[in-house]
Amino acid sequence: MNNTNIWILLLGAGICAAGLLGCVTSSVPAGYIGKQSFGRTPDGVRVDLYTLRNTKGAEARIMTYGGIVVSLKVPDRDGKFGDVVFGYDNLDDYVKNSPYFGALIGRYGNRIAKGQFQLDGKTYQLPVNDGPNSLHGGTKGFDKVVWSVSGAEVTPKGPALELTYLSRNGDQGYPGNLTAHATYTLTEDNALQVEFTATTDQDTVLNLTHHSYFNLAGEGDILGHEVMINADKFTPVDS
Repeated sequence: MNNTNIWILLLGAGICAAGLLGCVTSSVPAGYIGKQSFGRTPDGVRVDLYTLRNTKGAEARIMTYGGIVVSLKVPDRDGKFGDVVFGYDNLDDYVKNSPYFGALIGRYGNRIAKGQFQLDGKTYQLPVNDGPNSLHGGTKGFDKVVWSVSGAEVTPKGPALELTYLSRNGDQGYPGNLTAHATYTLTEDNALQVEFTATTDQDTVLNLTHHSYFNLAGEGDILGHEVMINADKFTPVDS
């Protein structure tokens, strides 16, 4: 995996159920990007909140801490806007106690049994933070760091925000200096696309993902929701 680009494209499949409008193919930039301060981490690092808004009025608010999607407002089939992701209204609550609300997950999403893996004949030990396992990158994964903004522009596809983070060799026990990029695009058909790329200078393991909790009704429970995962493969787990 040396110097390899790793691409993951998360299309807003769930959001499509929220009553989306037709695609726009114009090359004219569409939408708006705003920025405001969202506080500081306990160690004093500034955190900013970016607002992406398309011409249809859909809006995503993303902060640099954890790349967290704080809110995502889209219209339902009747054109009524609602926030369809769970989250808090302030940074302190995310820092104190958040079950990965809306965050970028890395270096490795999901659990690694006993916090160990073998690569190139060497055993690597990771922090254990979920019973005997290492979950979502360890005790300080990508969801608990401040990302740098490497790009923010209104593109023909819609407003886009690119975040970058350098995870140094040995971070949480993982090998290799890994530079990760996450690009959010709020499209004109009201989808929020998240695209990852990453490069590393050593063989390593990587499983990047995004961790929003969705309620397409905007409020109330989700007992009426139905979910289909269009996948050719899945990963089985033990007991």
